[in-house]
Amino acid sequence: MDKKTIRQAVRAQLEAISYADYRTRSHAIGKQLMQQPSIQEGKTIAVTISSKPEVDTIAIIEALWQQGKTVAVPKCHPKTREMTFYAIEGFYQLETVYMDLREPMPAMTELVERETIDTIIVPGIVFDKKGYRIGYGGGYYDRYLPDFRGTLLALAFSEQLAEQVPFESHDIPVHIILTETGYIDCVANRGGQVR
Repeated sequence: MDKKTIRQAVRAQLEAISYADYRTRSHAIGKQLMQQPSIQEGKTIAVTISSKPEVDTIAIIEALWQQGKTVAVPKCHPKTREMTFYAIEGFYQLETVYMDLREPMPAMTELVERETIDTIIVPGIVFDKKGYRIGYGGGYYDRYLPDFRGTLLALAFSEQLAEQVPFESHDIPVHIILTETGYIDCVANRGGQVR
């Protein structure tokens, strides 16, 4: 199956999750995330503002603020297909842009340089156990990640896991995937290869 077909099939499965189940499972994933050494030890965490049916990141962002972390949120630049991160201190610093995405307002926030980010929580629709993913098709993370040296985490419901996803040699896999049922060490599943 091609990426588009896989993306549509998994999205349909996610849409079928009841709201109560979605909240419970998102909470379980968020709780696990806060116990990760890369989150506990990191100062600056990059994360997208989720929209259902993605794992809810709103409560996660609030928990990161409570721990004194800097939360960096991406802003996409559709003309160049590039992405930059800005530190937000409250949801009032967000605006709704194309496709109902919520992004930081640069005039109200501070730019965060790539080398100061400790962990990026990478979004995706489908992941395999080696950490390869099918994203939303924009390619923003594919362009951003090659020069990033920190930890790459992903949050996913069990419906988002596949035996294998199609990938190319330049694709950057994540290090760890957290689901409502546990922790997947993608580096170990790649035979210890970090990239």
